[in-house]
Amino acid sequence: MRSNCALYVDAGYLLASAATRVSGTSLRNGVHVEYGPLVEGLIKQAEELSGLPLLRVHWYDSAKDGVPDAQQGRIGELAKVKLRLGRFGVDGQQKGVDLRIGLDLVTHARNAAADVFLLVSGDDDLTEAVEEAQVHGVQVIVLGVPHSSGRPHGVSRHLVRAADELTTIRAATIDDTVMKKERPVPVPAPPPGVTAAPGAPAGAGESTAAAAAHAVPVPHVPSPLDLAGKRPPTLSPVAPAVAPAAVLAYSGATGQPSHIVGGYAGPDDVAEHVSAVVTNLLTSLRKSADEEDLEALLRGRPSIPREIDKALLLDLSDALGVYDLNDTVRFELRDRFWELYDESA
Repeated sequence: MRSNCALYVDAGYLLASAATRVSGTSLRNGVHVEYGPLVEGLIKQAEELSGLPLLRVHWYDSAKDGVPDAQQGRIGELAKVKLRLGRFGVDGQQKGVDLRIGLDLVTHARNAAADVFLLVSGDDDLTEAVEEAQVHGVQVIVLGVPHSSGRPHGVSRHLVRAADELTTIRAATIDDTVMKKERPVPVPAPPPGVTAAPGAPAGAGESTAAAAAHAVPVPHVPSPLDLAGKRPPTLSPVAPAVAPAAVLAYSGATGQPSHIVGGYAGPDDVAEHVSAVVTNLLTSLRKSADEEDLEALLRGRPSIPREIDKALLLDLSDALGVYDLNDTVRFELRDRFWELYDESA
């Protein structure tokens, strides 16, 4: 039997980490992705790392009721791509994705489907599945998304220890296929009687005037200097190479943080990072959301759409250098989102 490699892609991890690299926040809707070239780049790297031809790409993501949307359907139609979908729970969290990845890793290893598995994920919950696959003689390589420093983003230490190798996706693969969304700024039409600048196409004044007339107003997001009259700490785009297995703990008596792993201590540090994370995300949202998205956001208030909520939690975890956040911090983060949204309206 011919030897093969197989690629397992946690789309939630891949796209959130890639968005963090190019836009400073993990909001998936803040980036545009060229999926065909992205998958081709992953396949090429997988074959080079393993020295074996690719059997198949297994692409894991969540969908409403497990039914693919239009974009997911197109991904599933790409050559050598098998679409594997979980679903969203009532709380907006993805369900079944980690389970599907883990079951596939173990089942495919047991059936000798391939000799080398390449896993694009950082999820701690996959550690045991990786170890079980290795029992059946499979080599498992974890591919992390690189930060600007080149270090892998958000990969669990347990997963790193279990894998045979940890490496990163080529930076060019991410940078060439994942692009930050930028809303074009309409150019105002010249005043009546003023001709267009030399070299401008005929009718340029009319087209720009039309663009300005149909421009969608977006909320102003306060700069960091607007927050409480002082500049909060700048969030570095470089997160730790691996996420520490730590929890942001709170004192039961005071409701305030009693211990923060990652070099931060005290409620003021947390509050400042919360404000900075929310500001970064609102800036990205302002550039990527259209009028319909903003209206839907306000209709659902006080709930926060799952993509935005997930991005807020991931970004704050990165900023604080902790693996998990206490419920008190989560509530503070969500409240601050609406406070800053109102201030920017």
